[in-house]
Amino acid sequence: MDIDTVIGTPGTATHEVTNQPSPLVDYDVAADAALVAGLREWGATWSEPELHALGRLAGSAQVGEMARVVNEHPPVLRTHDRYGHRVDEVEFHPYWHQLMSTAVAYGLHAAPWSAAGPGVHTARAAKFFVWAQGETGHLCPISMTYAVVPALRHNASLAARYEPLLESAVYDFGLREPDTKQGLIAGMSMTEKQGGSDVRANTTTARQNPDGTWSIVGHKWFTSAPMSDVFLVLAQAPGGLSCFFVPRVLPGGARNSIRLMRLKDKLGNRSNASAEVEYDDTRGWLVGEEGHGVRTIMEMVNNTRLDAMIASAAGMRWGAVQAVHHASHRRAFGALLSDQPLMRNVLADLVVESEAATLVSLRLAAATDGAASGDEAEGAFRRMGLPVAKYWLCKRAPVHAAEALECLGGNGYVEESQMPRLYREAPVNSIWEGSGNVAALDALRAMVTRSESLEAFIDEVRRGAGADARLDLAIESLVKELARSGADAAAGVDLAFGARRLVESMVLVLQGSLLVRLGNPAVADAFCASRLERDWGGAFGTLRRGVDAAAIMGLARPATVAPSIA
Repeated sequence: MDIDTVIGTPGTATHEVTNQPSPLVDYDVAADAALVAGLREWGATWSEPELHALGRLAGSAQVGEMARVVNEHPPVLRTHDRYGHRVDEVEFHPYWHQLMSTAVAYGLHAAPWSAAGPGVHTARAAKFFVWAQGETGHLCPISMTYAVVPALRHNASLAARYEPLLESAVYDFGLREPDTKQGLIAGMSMTEKQGGSDVRANTTTARQNPDGTWSIVGHKWFTSAPMSDVFLVLAQAPGGLSCFFVPRVLPGGARNSIRLMRLKDKLGNRSNASAEVEYDDTRGWLVGEEGHGVRTIMEMVNNTRLDAMIASAAGMRWGAVQAVHHASHRRAFGALLSDQPLMRNVLADLVVESEAATLVSLRLAAATDGAASGDEAEGAFRRMGLPVAKYWLCKRAPVHAAEALECLGGNGYVEESQMPRLYREAPVNSIWEGSGNVAALDALRAMVTRSESLEAFIDEVRRGAGADARLDLAIESLVKELARSGADAAAGVDLAFGARRLVESMVLVLQGSLLVRLGNPAVADAFCASRLERDWGGAFGTLRRGVDAAAIMGLARPATVAPSIA
């Protein structure tokens, strides 16, 4: 026997690849029944053609590759040039700029604030939801650019000067005087080492100059998107904590004194830059009244909270679609995974959670439309619904991501599947713009101090009454629970200890009400039979017998298309 016989002929195939799903690419992310139902319910049907065009881009192999690359090649801080001059620049992969350009061109930034017609914020939320399934990290500066406009309007002259540039459909990257650019991106600089969410503990100071500007001195522990053109910054003025508009380049072209000390090495959100920043005689302009900085910047925070919800819902949808796709093409123990009863339960449950998250996100976007047009009832509902839904969706997203990843088994645990990126990304929205406790306590504050918000919330959930007996019982139980809590608060009882439990009850009833009105009947039935029952298992895959799992799973099987991005 010669040696070739013993070791085999070089190049001989050891095996044939079988039983591996093909990549889920070139499909329309916007082919989503719950998403389309929300658009039609809340006056944004006109946006469907553009939404599907963006959906085809988000589901393309090209954008999938861009997402992989910008997360594997994160931004790099360049503090100095070759000669030792400070430059304080953040360098991004070119794909980042392509993703940003698409987001701005499709109006995911501040465009809705000047748009005419119904449902502009709802349409924008739907596009944000779709594009987030392509790549999420770059949407941080997009979100802040969207959110900055209502806060900036507390200074009419600044708003008149810069709002058109913040709403421009042109992404114009580079360190130049804002007035000379075709479009602007905004960031936020709030938290400090010693305070975190407790911004009233901030030590950064501001003093007024003879020319009316303010000089800011201090540090910020987290500054979102430090490469942005302009920022809202909190600092302690003589009259108290105040909000300031701070450009990176001053009028006339001189660079403002904004020093980027380092970029954060984060668990996820790796394509996006977050920095520690020092201000040393940094010039800014007061926005809102001196001493009312928290109230002013909350105009921005509330809108970024909406986007944190939407991004969480988008992650759930992407994870559910990936899990269903894998299970529909992978065989184990003699059958497709999707035909195995327990796996079918898990997959259907993931889709149920996703559908509920999608509808409640669009409902809060629609409330933003209402509030922006002066509808006091919608504004009151938004005040209560936003922290309630933000708390729950952002809490559920990491659990949902872990379960979706597990559906792919070992294939899902490796980076090539992109499921680890989803898993790492999921927790950021629960922390961003107020952790779970902050959101829950904010909901309590609204309940105790804004009775009209609680009434509007109850009116909203009662719109689903009469469609499902389980929901009816849950609504009445919730109303009684809220009445008891109100009485306890009036008697001086501190409700904080039980805030999470109360908020959970509120959001589940809200989601149930939306699903019975607008959702797929099989999803609504499964939701009411699980989430609204007191013996709900909590883990995914604990739906009761009798739900139409096949119909529910079918909602996560979009058709494929053939798109491309410029």
